[in-house]
Amino acid sequence: MDIETFLNQESARAAGYRCGFIAIVGRPNVGKSTLMNHLIGQKVSITSKKAQTTRNRVTGIYTDDTAQFVFVDTPGFQTYHRNALNDRLNQNVTEAIGGVDVVLFVIESMRFTDADRAVMKLLPKHTPVILVVNKVDKGNADAAALNAFIEGVRAEFDFAGCETVSAKHGLGLAALMAQVKPYLPESVSMYPEEMVTDRSSRFLAGEIVREKLFRYLGEELPYAMNVEVEQFEEGDDIYHIYIAVLVDKENQKPIVIGKGGEKLKKISTEARLDMEKLFGCKVFLKVWVKVKSGWADDVRFLRELGL
Repeated sequence: MDIETFLNQESARAAGYRCGFIAIVGRPNVGKSTLMNHLIGQKVSITSKKAQTTRNRVTGIYTDDTAQFVFVDTPGFQTYHRNALNDRLNQNVTEAIGGVDVVLFVIESMRFTDADRAVMKLLPKHTPVILVVNKVDKGNADAAALNAFIEGVRAEFDFAGCETVSAKHGLGLAALMAQVKPYLPESVSMYPEEMVTDRSSRFLAGEIVREKLFRYLGEELPYAMNVEVEQFEEGDDIYHIYIAVLVDKENQKPIVIGKGGEKLKKISTEARLDMEKLFGCKVFLKVWVKVKSGWADDVRFLRELGL
């Protein structure tokens, strides 16, 4: 779409149209990324069962005839393990909350912890905050118990509204969007309607590899790793992508590579297939492992990685 066509369309539907930013916040592993992916109808933020899979703020965009919702997925707010990386992730959360039109505070059904309360302390007092109770599909409480749980949480903060959802199964999302929409300012859209994220293809490629690392490695090792996209070439019918997996210690390399290279091969193959689906073309992907000691405490290097 050329810019003139885009501006003409926006002018035609400007009356009553709404557009604004919505931050999605919560402690690690409450389903923020899954929620955003289902709200926009496409996977742009990586997910896994491990906490803090998300390390960057990722923007997801949903556009219809009446509004454009610009969601900002944030890292889980970390209260335990402190280093330069986690300090930067926490800063990403606090920065994301400032300057948005609505905040979605995501918690897990029937579980409200000190970590949730730490995030609650960050919630703005002059911006609408909607409580989103996720994972209601687990069936771990009857309606009366769930209502009592929600009332207990709502007593601790002046929420603008509340919605129960199952992000994984797409339940309650239309009702959540309906709650958000009135808080968005009247405005023309900021992005073309076919756009689902403002992140580059290069960034998304790195995130896909990092997701596979989280899915196929042990509990601790993914937190000692990151990825660096060293080369990204877009051809007419094929992308050539070269990504380094950064580990902190030499003895971590064989864990990532696996016996006979099988684990790294599995990670690379699944990442390539996801990239081909996302980019709509063939992908040549090369992934290797290299040691960079102390990367998680190297503030300059974290800045280079976009963290």
